[in-house]
Amino acid sequence: MHIPRLRMRALGAAAGTAALVATATAALPTGTAVASAAPAVPHTKAVPAVAGHLLAHSEGGPLSIEECRAKWKIACYNPLQYRKAYQLDPLYKAGITGKGRTVVIVDSFGSPTIQHDLDVYSKQFGIPSTQVQVVKWGNVPAFDPKNSDMTGWAGETTLDVEMAHAVAPDAKIVLVETAVAETEGTTGLPEMMDAEKFMIDHGVGDVISQSFGATENTFPGFDKGDFSSIKNLRYAFKAAARKNVTVLASSGDGGATDNTADGKGYYKERVNSWPSSDPLVTSIGGTQLHLNDAGERTAPESVYNDNGAGGGGQSHVFTRPRYQNVVKNVVGDRRGTPDISMAAAVNGGAWIYSSYDPTAVGWDVTGGTSEAAPLFSGIVALADQAAGHRLGNINEALYSLYACHSPATGIVDVNDGTDNSYQGVEGYKAVDGYDMATGVGTIDALRFVKALAREGRH
Repeated sequence: MHIPRLRMRALGAAAGTAALVATATAALPTGTAVASAAPAVPHTKAVPAVAGHLLAHSEGGPLSIEECRAKWKIACYNPLQYRKAYQLDPLYKAGITGKGRTVVIVDSFGSPTIQHDLDVYSKQFGIPSTQVQVVKWGNVPAFDPKNSDMTGWAGETTLDVEMAHAVAPDAKIVLVETAVAETEGTTGLPEMMDAEKFMIDHGVGDVISQSFGATENTFPGFDKGDFSSIKNLRYAFKAAARKNVTVLASSGDGGATDNTADGKGYYKERVNSWPSSDPLVTSIGGTQLHLNDAGERTAPESVYNDNGAGGGGQSHVFTRPRYQNVVKNVVGDRRGTPDISMAAAVNGGAWIYSSYDPTAVGWDVTGGTSEAAPLFSGIVALADQAAGHRLGNINEALYSLYACHSPATGIVDVNDGTDNSYQGVEGYKAVDGYDMATGVGTIDALRFVKALAREGRH
């Protein structure tokens, strides 16, 4: 999901660095600076979850499933097939399109071609495009297509924006681009949390999608049982809880393990990553869809486990939150992830269009839980519209629906016995009920959106 890089000394997050571009949403006062510095925390470099999951490229246009299988030996899906698979079309016909709701996407650097790319993507599939409102947080450097960090984040940005739009075509999208300096150890999560809190405090956004993170074990103090370096970063999520903003995070692409501090290796035991493990966040895991060209399912969803695996397991930092009492037989006394899952497998990945790199303009197939999180952000936008208000932290509602064990909730169990074992670390199997491979399962959106909207009114 990410490659964390740590600097082993505490640094205060800078204040007064907000710079809003002209396209920023009108709810944000221009020239506004952060009111106060965030708590002193170590700076952790977050790398986009999409890194390493772009495996197929087509300059001419998206191919059919069979063409992808013949050329690359993987299935590839477009948004119209996703809409069919997840039962989204009846919602659109009923006017539930995300209208009046806003998805906030936070990525370092962003992409200089995001509006053009979304327009091309939307036109290809007959979806009306939308204006992406860009907020630059800090002194975001000029984009350099030869800089691998920048192109990695641009790929993540493209995936996030296009997937959210594919599910909630009438929702507004606000893209927050954070500035990441090139010097070692001065970048990452604090800047992102500062940006998120600023957006929350200024009333921008109903749901925040995060496709980044860092392994809990890599934070300073973890090995001594001191979790303050993580807990001092939670201020944005606490603000979101107060303002009824839903916060999502990818569960990771390392299965039951994840990256070591150097970003090159994996832990040899089960670990978890933050912010996905945070109880104030809804953790989005990954599945593999099995579809035909019409978007019809040829088999039930299974656990994402190719070129990565859906992250899941017990947090070593957070104890079991109350809403997971209903699954305490699985998670024990710890916070368990993921909470719910959507498409993430590379074999069955999503087509995206990008032109930020002039040497690689065209269509790519990509996957990972960095796909699943923005897909689910669109689902939340639909449910917010259906409810007529923000649903905020949906975890209580989600597990209440799960406890009903009824098809009417739209929660679809993933229980085919596939697992998220990865890099030699034994993972968790998809079994009946909640598991730490896919959480409560996946969704039938037609039923789930309505059920979540109803439950969220309580």
